[in-house]
Amino acid sequence: MLLRPPSAISASSEAPSSLWSCSAKPSKRTPRSRPTSLGMASGPPASRVLAGVVFEPFEEVKKEIALFPSAPDQSLARQKYADNCEAAINEQINVEYNVSYAYHAMFGYFDRDNVALKGLAKFFNESSEQEREHAEKLMKYQNKRGGKVKLQSILMPLNEFDHAEKGDALYGECFVNLGLWLYLHGHLQKPARSCGLDEQSNDASSCGLAMELALSLEKLVNEKLLNLHGVATRHDDVEMTSYIEHEFLREQVKAIKKMAEYVAQLRRVGQGHGVWHFDQMLLHEGDGA
Repeated sequence: MLLRPPSAISASSEAPSSLWSCSAKPSKRTPRSRPTSLGMASGPPASRVLAGVVFEPFEEVKKEIALFPSAPDQSLARQKYADNCEAAINEQINVEYNVSYAYHAMFGYFDRDNVALKGLAKFFNESSEQEREHAEKLMKYQNKRGGKVKLQSILMPLNEFDHAEKGDALYGECFVNLGLWLYLHGHLQKPARSCGLDEQSNDASSCGLAMELALSLEKLVNEKLLNLHGVATRHDDVEMTSYIEHEFLREQVKAIKKMAEYVAQLRRVGQGHGVWHFDQMLLHEGDGA
């Protein structure tokens, strides 16, 4: 058995107590230095701290200020608005005004004392006002984006909607002529079969109904709106595409559905007394009766 010297024993017995006493002592903390202002005292600027994203507004705004037009006739609000989009808006304004003018001519005819279809007159007058409101809405949008409104010529619509041999104006050849007028002036891609433009028959029933012409006009407007939406899409104009979708396309689809239902109803009631009942329905529509 080996015996350790007393010095070694005392040294080993004192070691744990010394270690314990060291760990039990509270540690002294040095207070952190705080910045004297909101900005950092040293290091990179505050705009460079956010995960490597650098945004220096006063530097970047200089580029925008340099793009401000100096000419008094140029818009200060225009930003990322392509010339093709501006031209397409002006073309759509012209489409809306032309359709409004055609509806207004139909209103003037059905309101005559020798035609006396007040319901159809009311319907086409309201349709004319609605298309004109669409044109004004597009004009306001053009100004909002910094474009220039350039109104174009409006073609003169037909004013006579009667036929000496056909009799009933709803089935008259006048609507064939009006559809042909729209086709020849570039507002329709091809004559509508429902209006009898591609047929040689003189039968009154081949000419179609007034509502069929109105339905064709609404489809025409929808096609032009889709073309306008395509122009905005090709130029990555997100705001313009959203505006057309929410303010025009949704409403246009509803209008087409409504016109299609009217066409189906008129085909069922036929001429004469059935047309009078349909006219009365249009006249009192919205009265709550």
